[in-house]
Amino acid sequence: MKTRKILALALAAAAALTLLSACGGKQNAPGSSGQTPGSASQSRPQSSDGSASEPPAEDDEDYTTGDASLDDPRNQDSIGETELLVVSFGTSFNDNRRLTIGAIEKAMEKAFPDYSVRRGFTAQIVIDHIQRRDGEVIDNVTQALDRAVDNGVKTLIVQPTHLMDGFEYNDVVNEVAQYADAFDKIVMGAPLLTSDEDFQIVAQAMVDATAQYDDGKTAICFMGHGTEAESNAVYAKMQTVLTDGGHANYFVGTVEAEPSLDTVLELVKAGSYEKVVLQPMMIVAGDHANNDMAGDDEDTWKTAFEGAGYQVECVLKGLGEYEAIQQLLVDHVKDAVAK
Repeated sequence: MKTRKILALALAAAAALTLLSACGGKQNAPGSSGQTPGSASQSRPQSSDGSASEPPAEDDEDYTTGDASLDDPRNQDSIGETELLVVSFGTSFNDNRRLTIGAIEKAMEKAFPDYSVRRGFTAQIVIDHIQRRDGEVIDNVTQALDRAVDNGVKTLIVQPTHLMDGFEYNDVVNEVAQYADAFDKIVMGAPLLTSDEDFQIVAQAMVDATAQYDDGKTAICFMGHGTEAESNAVYAKMQTVLTDGGHANYFVGTVEAEPSLDTVLELVKAGSYEKVVLQPMMIVAGDHANNDMAGDDEDTWKTAFEGAGYQVECVLKGLGEYEAIQQLLVDHVKDAVAK
């Protein structure tokens, strides 16, 4: 028990160092200290890290999100003593969940064949929505950790798919630390954008994914979520990485923070572009991508750019679809285990 207590303290200290290392650190979410298990799964219906977003009310959902039966919720039991828990905000868009989060989980499974890969979502509102609509049951973080305990897991790796060390990631760190005594070994991986190398890899993945549109006449705009946390600085940093890399026609903005749509629109207007391509800088292409970015309402990114006279094309692909992003998260797991 003494060894496990030391492990708990080490995990908390390592998490704190990780959180402070990226973008100059950040403030804790209100009420994040001393949380009880389940807090990471119950708080904040809106993602603070660009992973996904709150689903619309069911009465307003007049579009098809795909076949939920093709998705694997990864909540099976009798899994052995080693587990890799992949934690995501989540999305109610079934096909995109499979193509992004599901693809990341499969990449983890391939890279770590000795581990049972399981899933946990932090957004309870997304979990409830999927269960009501489709009958698919997905564990929240508390349920996933309790399931690991009940299954007799001795070695647990937790790898979030969160974009940054924002509020959501911090909540997961706090909750995982409370379970340190429940396992012989436990380790948590870093979010997607942590090191300078991470930014370079993700920027290159964004450029490679949109190379077909890069004709000198097209502004390529990526829409992130945005957050009140100091880690919102990742968007400005990504803009710098893209610009310094010779991609002056690439622009990064957010839905909820800065750079805003208005900021990005003014930057595009300053150029001589004829066309605009919009794509989410989020792990999934969920509610924000489909509605705030590509929707036809008067306050969407698509409508704003069309109103400014541009031909607009929306690409509804989350970052999680790209092999380079999947591999980067796999590498974060390897780094966490090695350290």
